[in-house]
Amino acid sequence: MDVTAYLRRIGLDAPAGLPELHRAHLLTVPFENLGMGHVSLDPDDLVDKVVRRRRGGFCYELNGLFALLLTELGHSVTRVAARVDGGERLGPPFDHLALIVDGQWLVDVGFGDHSTYPLRWDSRTDQDDPGGRFQLTDTTDGDVWVLRDGKPRYLIETRPRELSDFTATCWYQQTSPDSHFTRKTICSRLTEDGRVTISDRTLIVTSGGARTETEPEDLAGAYRSHFGITL
Repeated sequence: MDVTAYLRRIGLDAPAGLPELHRAHLLTVPFENLGMGHVSLDPDDLVDKVVRRRRGGFCYELNGLFALLLTELGHSVTRVAARVDGGERLGPPFDHLALIVDGQWLVDVGFGDHSTYPLRWDSRTDQDDPGGRFQLTDTTDGDVWVLRDGKPRYLIETRPRELSDFTATCWYQQTSPDSHFTRKTICSRLTEDGRVTISDRTLIVTSGGARTETEPEDLAGAYRSHFGITL
């Protein structure tokens, strides 16, 4: 991997600490499902899509690629599977990919609106973050819940995994009518004072706690100006 090119993709001229890398990634690489049905988890394809073509992706792509960068920078990375809380039921096994870094940090740049900085993996007390108040809680069977503002986000199975273990569910997310990724398009990234999102044809901007929704006439132009994506 060309580490320098990846760092430049996320707006950095040199390696930085884990919190800075995490925030920089969220500010520059969008969580998006544009062009679903053509997702490859091959490392070379991930580099080509996110670094060279300056696109985004969803959890398997973004956390999968971020794990490679962190490894190149000397961090110890464990890939773990999680099931997203859907309100009425949990998602399927391998529904989400998250990372445990250096045995101390829960890292996730692939969940959209989530924590701005890594969370302490070894802490079970409240963790305040610009994205909310987070807490990790253990279950009786060894799994770990991730909660934001008291509401469950996803349930982590702590067994180490390989990126290839997520291939089947990645295909499911791209093809199943039960997957929310096949129901609408989403493109979203963190900003310095909020968030910018295009959901189907609606542009949603939050800034300083205020939220606006518009339907731009030039949707392709909105993708270019807010995400640097040319469709």
